[in-house]
Amino acid sequence: MRKISALVAALAALAGAVLILTTTPATSAAATRIMPLGDSITGSPGCWRASLWNRLQSAGYTDIDFVGTLPAQGCSVPYDGDNEGHGGFLATNVANQNQLPGWLAATRPDIVMMHFGTNDVWSNIPTVTILSAFTTLVNQMRASNPTMKILVAKIIPMNPSTCAECAQRAVNLNNAIPGWAATTSTQQSPITVVDQWTGFSTSTDTYDGVHPNAAGDQKISDKWYPALVNALSGVTPSPTVTPTSSGGCTAAYKTTGQWQGGFQGEVTVKNTGTAPMSAWTVRWTFANGQQISQLWNGTLSVSGADVTVRNVSWNGSLATGATTTFGFLASWNGANTAPTPTCS
Repeated sequence: MRKISALVAALAALAGAVLILTTTPATSAAATRIMPLGDSITGSPGCWRASLWNRLQSAGYTDIDFVGTLPAQGCSVPYDGDNEGHGGFLATNVANQNQLPGWLAATRPDIVMMHFGTNDVWSNIPTVTILSAFTTLVNQMRASNPTMKILVAKIIPMNPSTCAECAQRAVNLNNAIPGWAATTSTQQSPITVVDQWTGFSTSTDTYDGVHPNAAGDQKISDKWYPALVNALSGVTPSPTVTPTSSGGCTAAYKTTGQWQGGFQGEVTVKNTGTAPMSAWTVRWTFANGQQISQLWNGTLSVSGADVTVRNVSWNGSLATGATTTFGFLASWNGANTAPTPTCS
């Protein structure tokens, strides 16, 4: 009788242990927190962040969180807009006034993407002083998180009408950044230099010689993307589709109907690469003042005559040779020259 009672007690204890094991919820890994840090090029409105966020989402990097004490400022598309892009701020002032530690404490980033120094250059702050401020900011990042991954941009070119010397000053800063990064980077907290300067034009990619237009935003996003994906090496993309394509894509534009003052257009996107693609962006410039009033099967952003259309969630993935189409309604007056779109 005692043996039976002991056996029953043992089975009850085992059942309780099994119950505890099966009802205890699994702990999920926290999202990787990414802080975009800088001045108005990052945050006012900094629509390259919207492009970058949605490209990452389309590629399967969904377990991420853009962080900052500032909210999104428009950009006409849904995205995680939290950021630390303070319009008019100087990196030297942020360092000297000890502003970054508070932002870090509030947001606890794992990765920082820093495009900073434009206002310092504009204010004729010496390059060595700007880099000293960068070092202070990096030390504060590492105090917040010893394994912080830090992406530092060579800043985009600048040629404001009020500062003839700014263009060369920006070059001087950019030329010094790689050497500074090499001596400041550590294995535990690496610094990656992202070249935002090369291939960026103040005449075609800004609206005032300093701040990016839609074309500039896309170039900035495209430069950040591979560096950020490398920094996210511990984050596995959720879809099985390869997030890049080899060879790119094409966009074919045509007018499907036209009437007095208005017309309907259609663009066919084709994956001409040798691998599946998970996202696409089509751009063109209207030559005659045409204005789009409605667009479907795509996400539209417009800056003057420059038009950018990105895929929506369901038509970004294209197998090799596959196509998708988006359409729009627009106005015209006097002429309606068909533009030549590009696809990436």
